[in-house]
Amino acid sequence: MATTARPPRAAGKAARERLWTWLMLPGTLWMTVFLLASLILVATLAFGTTDPLGNPRFGFVLDNITALADPAYRTVLLRSLGYALVTCAVCLLIAYPVAYAIATSGGRYKNVLIAAIVVPFFANYLVRMYGWSVVLSDDGPLLRALRAIGLADGGTRILQTGTGVVAGLVYGFVVFMIIPLYAAMERMDTSLIEAGRDLYAGPLRTFLFVTVPATRQGAAAGCVLVLLPAMGDFVSVQLMGGPDQIMIGNLIQDKFFQGQNWPLGSALTMLLMAVLLLGMLGYLRRTRKDEAEAVR
Repeated sequence: MATTARPPRAAGKAARERLWTWLMLPGTLWMTVFLLASLILVATLAFGTTDPLGNPRFGFVLDNITALADPAYRTVLLRSLGYALVTCAVCLLIAYPVAYAIATSGGRYKNVLIAAIVVPFFANYLVRMYGWSVVLSDDGPLLRALRAIGLADGGTRILQTGTGVVAGLVYGFVVFMIIPLYAAMERMDTSLIEAGRDLYAGPLRTFLFVTVPATRQGAAAGCVLVLLPAMGDFVSVQLMGGPDQIMIGNLIQDKFFQGQNWPLGSALTMLLMAVLLLGMLGYLRRTRKDEAEAVR
């Protein structure tokens, strides 16, 4: 039986799809293999023990898992979640007007403005945090300016407080909120804003009831991108927080490098990953629901 020749356009599309598949294959395999290997190593070590010299030993004991019920760990985990959620909220407040201004008024300078926001974040995270800690220090320019205008006194501090930790997290991850929000606003149908104005809605009402709902997927993506690294961050606490502000990332670091208790550090890592996985699953479920509603 004679076969039917495929049209040139369909054949070209199929060839491009095969090419993209082969190009993605090495990177996908690389990430999958090493991610699974590290996860298996951490998961199995969580059930292990340590010898008298502090060296980790694989095994199957539940001591590290039951130790997670300690109220002290629960307090640290809740504090980390609280700091991460506050960081998300502050990043949203900062990122929305920035992304909105660039998307609606950036004109031909949009790419330049985005580059001006992103390029400083190419610098090493630790270096940026050191610089930010200088700005927020007791004798730094921010507190001196606040004292000069009467909004702070000699006893006001930012470093070594929870405010300092959140300030560090916001500075470190706000760009992850701006970019997805800007992308969502670029895709938004601007006629919706014009329709809101035609219906005599003010700028604030138009923003709240038109722009925010139309860009909620970008906001959700930004919250995930900020929440995940903020929960596990430990540099901001080391430089800007005190002993009362330690987060789960600091606890894991201490168990691995100072306490030499790798099994307990692995158990805490698995606990953190379980919490983050719940957040990611909630985001994916919400995204799938929004896409299904958009198709209807």
